[in-house]
Amino acid sequence: MGHDHRHDPTGGARTTGDGEQRVFWALLITGSFMVAEVAGGIISGSLALLADAGHMLTDTAALALSWYAFRVSRRPSTPLHSYGQHRFQVLAAFVNGATLIGIAAWIAIEATRRLFAPVEILGGTMLVIAVLGLAANIAAFVILHRGDRENLNVRGAALHVLGDLLGSAGAIVAAVVILLTGWTPIDPILSVLVALLIVRSAWSLISKSWHVLMEGTPPDQDIALLRTELVRSVDGVRDVHHVHVWSLTPERRLITLHANIAQDADHDKVLHRLQDVLAERFGLSHATIQIERSGCTDDYARK
Repeated sequence: MGHDHRHDPTGGARTTGDGEQRVFWALLITGSFMVAEVAGGIISGSLALLADAGHMLTDTAALALSWYAFRVSRRPSTPLHSYGQHRFQVLAAFVNGATLIGIAAWIAIEATRRLFAPVEILGGTMLVIAVLGLAANIAAFVILHRGDRENLNVRGAALHVLGDLLGSAGAIVAAVVILLTGWTPIDPILSVLVALLIVRSAWSLISKSWHVLMEGTPPDQDIALLRTELVRSVDGVRDVHHVHVWSLTPERRLITLHANIAQDADHDKVLHRLQDVLAERFGLSHATIQIERSGCTDDYARK
């Protein structure tokens, strides 16, 4: 019987560093414009702009959480956290997704209230601030969109910025309609449409991050195919069982398995070949493999 671990020596550090920088710049842009929007709302007396500034405050906090998650994930493993704290990124993504659902619900409630009790909207001031907000959000979104799209933490941050971007675009359309026609209900109507788009994206983020947190098998990993391929490709392997594949983050996948080998098979040669196949064909570079020559040790332990 043998037991072996193979680890990814880089641990995805380069990807994490890039994501951290991108989230930081998006945080800086969003936070700076939030301050400008608060000032514009106070000067113009626009409640709508102040409410949107509150929305951006929430997004700034979400981006700060994403940035902090990257910082935490860089901490080395310890006896208490043997895998390090990479999973904090996924937790941050889940929290961000849930926050987006809450924001969308608030937008819907506020939009309904305004349909029945319209408030004064200064179309000109609203248009200027919305255009500036759109420019800031486009810059932040481009920074995040060019990062690692498989990183749930980056995706969560990007979705928050995308929500602001759509909100700014909707505000521009609403401001133009108000300036041309004076029809203020367009503002809450467009807000609801934006909220629905936010919910759709946020639900996808929540589902994927929850799957990782629950240690689900990565969607693109077929365990039955993996077992068949290992037996077919590695001489001396008679059976592969007790296979478990899960993720610390979508970029950091792990696998444990038992491999039953022939009595005359070379232990080390088979072990290294199994590791190579897992890494090269399935992208699983962190593997824990238990080699068995007779029956499964778990079966003996239960007797």
